[in-house]
Amino acid sequence: MTEEEIQALQDELKVAGEELDSLKAEKAALVSELETKNTRVAELEMAVSDKDSQIATLKQTVVDDNQKLEALNEDLSQAVAAYKTLVVKASPGAIEELITGSTITEINQSLENARTLISKVRGGIEQEIASGRVPAGAPQRIPLDLSALSPREKIQYAIGGKR
Repeated sequence: MTEEEIQALQDELKVAGEELDSLKAEKAALVSELETKNTRVAELEMAVSDKDSQIATLKQTVVDDNQKLEALNEDLSQAVAAYKTLVVKASPGAIEELITGSTITEINQSLENARTLISKVRGGIEQEIASGRVPAGAPQRIPLDLSALSPREKIQYAIGGKR
C-alpha cells in the first residue's frame, strides 16, 4: 500500500467518522423526539380514557333520568286522572263526558266549557217552560162593560138576546 492509498483511506475514514457522528446526533434527536411523542400519546390516551369514563357516566345518568322521567310522567297521569275524578264529583251539574283533557289546564278549560254549555241549555229550557206556561185555574170572570151600550142593547142583553 502506498502512501497515497493510506492517505485516501484515512480521508475516507475521517469522512466516515464525521458521517457516523452526524448519524449519532441525528439518532439522539430522533430518540428525543420519539420520547416526546410517546409522552404526548400517553397523555392523549389518558385523556381519551377520562372522556370515555365521563361519557359512560353521562349515559348512565341519562338512563337514570329517563327512568325518573317515566316514573314522573306516570305519577302525573295518575294525578291528572284523580283531579278529573274530583272535578266530576265536585261539579254534579257537569256531565262527565264533557270534561276531557290530559292536563289540569285542559280539564279546567273543559269544565268551564261544560258549565257554559249547561247554563245555555238550562236557560233555553227555562225560556221554553216560561213561554208555554198556563196560569193555574180559570181566569177571573169580569163583568162586561155595559156603559157603552144603548138602553135598548142593555135590555136585550139582560133578556138573553145577544146579538
